[in-house]
Amino acid sequence: MPISNMLKYIFTSLSLLLATLSFAQTDSTAKADTTSDKKPVVKMHVGHQLRFSYDISQPIINSFVNTRQSQEFQLDFFVKKEMYAVLEGGWGRANDNYTDLSYKSNNSFLRVGFDKSVLQRLFPGDWDMAFIGLRYGIASINRGDATFTTHDTLWGNTVGSVPAASSIAQWIEITGGVKVELIKGIYAGWNIRGKFLMNKGSFADLPPSFISGYGKGEKNSIFDFNFYLSYAIRWKEKAIKQQK
Repeated sequence: MPISNMLKYIFTSLSLLLATLSFAQTDSTAKADTTSDKKPVVKMHVGHQLRFSYDISQPIINSFVNTRQSQEFQLDFFVKKEMYAVLEGGWGRANDNYTDLSYKSNNSFLRVGFDKSVLQRLFPGDWDMAFIGLRYGIASINRGDATFTTHDTLWGNTVGSVPAASSIAQWIEITGGVKVELIKGIYAGWNIRGKFLMNKGSFADLPPSFISGYGKGEKNSIFDFNFYLSYAIRWKEKAIKQQK
């Protein structure tokens, strides 16, 4: 299935899922309100939360794909109204050694953005979430000298090289996923991501085969995923008003 069609299918399915969840919550709230014309106002005590996450899928992929290595981490902080500020980062490297082309590269990256939970809290300590989000990503890439070989039946083989270079990759992501609290402070969850490269022309001479945090450098758009294990710390409960 082409990447573009896969992205359309994933985001359509995700939108339908989130719309269904939102409708179900709205419907249940409406039913609860039929017993009274007035909506009682209650106070829900919600504390601050800072959550540290590690992408456990990366070391698994690293063990099976020896041409690339990557590590990814995530921090998210509860702001208000089920909005979370998100900071993600990591690093990686690639070692491409083909018959006709050989070079090494490494990079580090940052992503910043937000997640919005579409689930209504069932009780004050309910931190489970199904969410949609947006990211801006940037990576600093260093590529070593590249050696290549061209084949010609008339003139024979020619060996050449491309000098080492540094470049910047920038992209936008649309993401969605789920995080579930297994025991107090310990979460498991996943993200799916649609990534769209903004400046492919900055490394048009020899696109990196792998950019940690993004993926294949020669692709303008990529579908990706993460599986996270997380630990959260909470403090200073505060009272917010919420309609039942």
